[in-house]
Amino acid sequence: MFEPDKERYIKRKSFFDSLLTIYGRKPVYEALTTPDTKPFRLHLAQTNKPTGIIADIIALANSKDIEICYHSREALARISRNGRQDQGVAVDIEAPGYQPLSNLCQLSVDNPNVNLDLIALDRVTNPQNLGLIIRSVGASPCAGLLLPQKGCARIDPLVIKASAGTVLKVPIYYCDELAHGLTQLKASHFSVLGLAAGGRHAIQDIPATGKHVFILGNETDGLSPEISSLCDELVSIPLSHGVESLNVSAAASIVAFRSIFHG
Repeated sequence: MFEPDKERYIKRKSFFDSLLTIYGRKPVYEALTTPDTKPFRLHLAQTNKPTGIIADIIALANSKDIEICYHSREALARISRNGRQDQGVAVDIEAPGYQPLSNLCQLSVDNPNVNLDLIALDRVTNPQNLGLIIRSVGASPCAGLLLPQKGCARIDPLVIKASAGTVLKVPIYYCDELAHGLTQLKASHFSVLGLAAGGRHAIQDIPATGKHVFILGNETDGLSPEISSLCDELVSIPLSHGVESLNVSAAASIVAFRSIFHG
């Protein structure tokens, strides 16, 4: 492969890696009407009848000069990765910060002395919480958010709204399953730290230097046993006045800004 061809391939791959795919008729319609989104390509099942909301979606895409591609139901399910719920519709949206976890792992290997904090989510399923977490991460010195494609809320218009649109700008690294992503991070010299009420170390005792991934668990039952077993340490946020726990988005804000207030 000639060098110019290689550069074009890398640039093209980087662009397609940064696309977020939203599926479902109402979510796609809302995404097409949400300010500041940059839809790239609309995907429709060939079996859709061009009436009702489908007709509205097609009209919106045409008015914005968005490419429309028609697929078999099976091919569309591969694009949406959720054939049971995509309702024959998906749209790709440009999000420059959305990228595979391997990019961060390579950065870590290439820069062994750089300090990196990453927040990872284990089965956080509430779209409002996810949007607020993304907003906090984006405003902080944190290197980004690790969002597994399985087990957590999907990025949809509710998440975009809760994040005040920052989801389209914030560094969000994706992996298929969290356990595999944590294995990648360990191999890239990250310490894996789980947030838990009974953690042996307090958050303020974790050094500001080094590479750390802090894992926040499910809104109801916290970290899963599988993810807890992969942690190098469990870390707690000290609480007062008998308060037993924080909302996951509040905990994420404390972790994301910890380096600013580290003694």
